[in-house]
Formats: sequence, structure tokens, C-alpha cells
Amino acid sequence: MIGLPAHTRIWIVAGITDMRCGFNGLAAKIETTLQTDPFNGHVFVFRGRRGDIIKLLWWTGDGLCLLAKRLERGRFIWPQANSGTVTLTQAQLSMLLEGIDWRQPVRTWQPQSAL
Repeated sequence: MIGLPAHTRIWIVAGITDMRCGFNGLAAKIETTLQTDPFNGHVFVFRGRRGDIIKLLWWTGDGLCLLAKRLERGRFIWPQANSGTVTLTQAQLSMLLEGIDWRQPVRTWQPQSAL
């Protein structure tokens, strides 16, 4: 995972995005539907119709970064909303990128006793 500056916010863009969009198309979607500046240094996360591909758009101060990931099995967990945004922590983004349900992560092991 690329280390993000501490002040960086991570936004999931709710709804379905055309995954054919590149830098300009995703930046335009941020400006028109979210009415915010895509060059503000925050990370914007988009998901396609099938749910197995996501794209992240991030302004680093000197250029846009576009990261795409496709899951070979399963789907990325996405909010039920059709519009708007959901904010994530960096830990939740890491879980999302690994295909883990970031809304309610389940521990694989529960301690039985503290003694």
C-alpha cells in the first residue's frame, strides 16, 4: 500500500462507475456529481457494475495517480447508496483493497481467556 499523508481523506464514490473512464473522466465525475475539487489531495474510490474492479484517483500535488485493482474471486464491498460519498480510514481502505468486508471486520481468532 502506498503511504498517504496524514491529512488525506478517502472517499468511496457511491453508485456505479463506468470503468472505461480514465484520469479525465473520473476527475470530471468528482467535479460534477460530488461537486468537489479532484485536485484537493484526497483519494476517491470508484467501483464498476460487476463489483470486481475498483479504481482509485489521487492527486499527489504534482500529478494524478490512478490505481486499478481486479479481484479474481469475489466482489468489493460497497455501500448501498446510489449517490454521494462514504469516508474511509486508511485501515478500511487496506481491507477494501484486499477484498475484506471493511464495514464489520471479523477477527479470525478470539482470545479464550486472559489467564
